[in-house]
Amino acid sequence: MIVAVLACVAAVVGAFTLVGDDVSSDQSEKEMTCCWKSGATPAWMSQEIGIRIPAKASDRRAGYKTGLRYDTGLLSFALPSQEADVYTSRLIREGTKMIRNFHPEKKGYRPAAAFAHLGLTEPETLVEGLRKISLCPDDLKSPEGQYLQRCVDLFAHEFKPGATRIYVRSTIEPGVTPPPATTK
Repeated sequence: MIVAVLACVAAVVGAFTLVGDDVSSDQSEKEMTCCWKSGATPAWMSQEIGIRIPAKASDRRAGYKTGLRYDTGLLSFALPSQEADVYTSRLIREGTKMIRNFHPEKKGYRPAAAFAHLGLTEPETLVEGLRKISLCPDDLKSPEGQYLQRCVDLFAHEFKPGATRIYVRSTIEPGVTPPPATTK
């Protein structure tokens, strides 16, 4: 009798756990795909964040996601590695170095505003060839840092010899609206 009651309790708990996992998974998926705004071009995002995109940059991508407490802007582009090194050195304060990713996130990591939305790997999961730094405009006296409008997480990833992808993620106060998407 006791065994039968325990088996019933275990079955009910197991069922609730499975349903709870499904609901949690669905909610997580909705959160990941929800609230991306169209019209967030690389040029617009560059201006909004204050990160200038070098003229020679290729594969420019941008995204803008609204949230309850804050919005997030994403910007990414590729440069030849030597030019990327010059670019990042002009952004950060003299004497400051970008650090390696010594504690990468596990595979499957999905931040609230994921670069996966732009078809890219999350930079926090990368180790080889990745350098990172966080920057804020407060007293950032550097040739490119003077244009910075918002705090950013900046990642530089040499994804193949001679080619580096720059990733920028910025938290933005709610209420900023990307321009309407245009159709070509």
